Amino acid sequence: MVTRKRAPKPELRNVAAILNRETPATEDQHQDQSIPIEKIQLPAKQPRRFFDSDKLAQLVQSVAEHGILEPLLVRPLEGGGYELVAGERRLRAAREVGLEEVPIVVRELDDRQAIQVALIENLQREDLNPVEETDAVLDLLAIALETTRENVTSLFYQAHRAKHRGQELGQNVLSQLEIVQTVMAGVGRFSIDSFRSSRLPLLKLPEDVLDVLRQGKLEYTKAQTIARVKDETQRSKLLKQTIAKNLSLNEIKAAIKELKPEVEPTPEKVLVEQLGEIGKRLQKSETWGDRKRKERITKLLDELYKLTSDN
Repeated sequence: MVTRKRAPKPELRNVAAILNRETPATEDQHQDQSIPIEKIQLPAKQPRRFFDSDKLAQLVQSVAEHGILEPLLVRPLEGGGYELVAGERRLRAAREVGLEEVPIVVRELDDRQAIQVALIENLQREDLNPVEETDAVLDLLAIALETTRENVTSLFYQAHRAKHRGQELGQNVLSQLEIVQTVMAGVGRFSIDSFRSSRLPLLKLPEDVLDVLRQGKLEYTKAQTIARVKDETQRSKLLKQTIAKNLSLNEIKAAIKELKPEVEPTPEKVLVEQLGEIGKRLQKSETWGDRKRKERITKLLDELYKLTSDN
């Protein structure tokens, strides 16, 4: 992986408040303890999707020699047992080693607090790649604003357009931006403008390129270059070659020059491809939760259906 200038870890003092680290533990904030590892289950939604196999192997070796040095953060479940909030790598390593018990810190957290803490812990990792970082920040903002990631993204672009055109924003939007600014200040790595310009464009990369970025298998500059290859088959092949052979950026550019020129698509084919892409977005989109947007999309689809139906 590429070596990046290490940014300062986010302070996010609101996490300390959530975890009550700045006040003495009360009876319902249980002191550190050890419990059987089988009593811990993973949450349904986990911010972290990929784990570096080499680094996990190093952690497994460390746990085998020294045990778990930092307790896992968990919350109690109504039916008994505990749900992991933070420390999945340590839990995986403990299971790999075969530990029967692990040290834990128990906190009474609701669903919202639990995912907030998990996201913030994810943001504090030193090996966080740009896509994981973008995902975590957007998820954190979606929770803070009580909305969807799509709406958060739209808010960034809306603010940018208004600033660029000298337009005034409504009070509701301004209030949302104040919340965004507070969260971003806690993260400590971005301003609203820098996050929009340096991180949101990542989400426009092809899905196969995004996947390898999330897994930390490719540097962003290389991924960005490969993403310019529009043919999916050619791009997929180049991605595999780059990862397998650890191609340099110059080697990637040379390989792209050797690719057979793509046939210029007809306007009709371009429209069909665009419709296919829209269909994919709608399958994954959270737009359906917005009544007005859902009604508008439904009307547009009905009109499109009528236009393409045989007379």
